[in-house]
Amino acid sequence: MNADALQRNISYRFHDADLLRRALTHRSFGAAHNERLEFLGDSIVNCVIAQTLYQKFPDLPEGELSRLRANLISEPALAALAEQIDLGATLLLGEGELKSGGARRPSILADALEAVFGAVFMDGGFDAAGQAVLHVFRSPLETIHPATSGKDAKTLLQELLQGKHLPLPCYTVTAIHGEAHEQRFEIECLIAPLNIRCSGAGTSRRRAEQEAARHAYEQAMRSGGS
Repeated sequence: MNADALQRNISYRFHDADLLRRALTHRSFGAAHNERLEFLGDSIVNCVIAQTLYQKFPDLPEGELSRLRANLISEPALAALAEQIDLGATLLLGEGELKSGGARRPSILADALEAVFGAVFMDGGFDAAGQAVLHVFRSPLETIHPATSGKDAKTLLQELLQGKHLPLPCYTVTAIHGEAHEQRFEIECLIAPLNIRCSGAGTSRRRAEQEAARHAYEQAMRSGGS
């Protein structure tokens, strides 16, 4: 368990290392597992994201705010964030879950991420937990928009380029690491007319492409793509 790297990735250092260990412990590993912390973290993430959206979109009605929040904290979205901070590499799993690829399973990753936020709350209080949530969610919170929420990064990038009458991006596998049952892909997304070249990584080619597309979309938007 590389606790130091994970703590850097969430921008929080634990005073009680046992809390972090419990947050990373799946029930298949032992009785001191993370489900109670996940219950706590789920509420914290809901609250912090709701408050942030409320402030970010002051004129948006409740129904639209709820839709945006649901998009940000869905299981696939949480699992993708967990992958970005390499949470799977720190999980404590039973032998069966390890053999079946539990460290890459979206439900396990999403639950563990919420448990980590719950552990931060128990260790440092609500403000510390809120800062950790905002740090991990920084990129999706910066790019979310009522008109585009619910669309994945590749779709958003494709629509942006089509709107500018530009060719579709080119995705290339640049590296594959690991054994067949636990491979990690690295993908490059190239948009030659905009001089954009971004990379993404993930436990499947699709996830790596989505990550590369997200970085390319963000760069295109920053350079005047809207």
